[in-house]
Amino acid sequence: MISKWLEDLEKDNLKNPTDRHSDFIDKLAEWIYKNYSNGAVGYLNFICTHNSRRSQFAQTMSEIVQAWMGIKYAESFSGGTEVTACNQRTIEALKRIGLSVSVDGESNPVYTITNSKLDFKIDLWSKLYDDDKNPTKQFAAIMTCDHADENCPFIPGAKIRIPLTYVDPKYADDTDEELAAYDHTCKIIATDMIRLFRKVQYLDK
Repeated sequence: MISKWLEDLEKDNLKNPTDRHSDFIDKLAEWIYKNYSNGAVGYLNFICTHNSRRSQFAQTMSEIVQAWMGIKYAESFSGGTEVTACNQRTIEALKRIGLSVSVDGESNPVYTITNSKLDFKIDLWSKLYDDDKNPTKQFAAIMTCDHADENCPFIPGAKIRIPLTYVDPKYADDTDEELAAYDHTCKIIATDMIRLFRKVQYLDK
């Protein structure tokens, strides 16, 4: 299911291409490729305020898209400026596209994301961007929300800082629009990750 979902997203974007974040995606792709061509790992740290929605989607889609393409140009992480919990609505959206989820813990649970058809495993939980599980130097700080981008002007250890900001689906919580909002956010972030890694592949020809 997840492979078909990604295939359909890419086909849709080819038919109706978006220029969303194009300059920033090109800049990030060039940075990832430069690291890769020099034999280094490109560490991507997706950052938003609470590390509960957009940054978790981005970390997950970065890893899944690479697994789907059969490539490994970068390692993906996420963090926030505050610790809360990975929002359950985020997890439910990932389930709806065909991902399997197991959970460990209660107040800030760790969600392990897998899929029987693709070779990856991702652990999602809310943490600070400088958590000891995240890279501390030579990484790309990718700001997925305006609030974090504006209120955290300096990210220690970041080699490059890229704003890939998205509307917070939280606006639709507990409304009739909730499922559509989270599914839409998941789709546009996945589409941008497809665009990003296709660009890296192009540079790697």
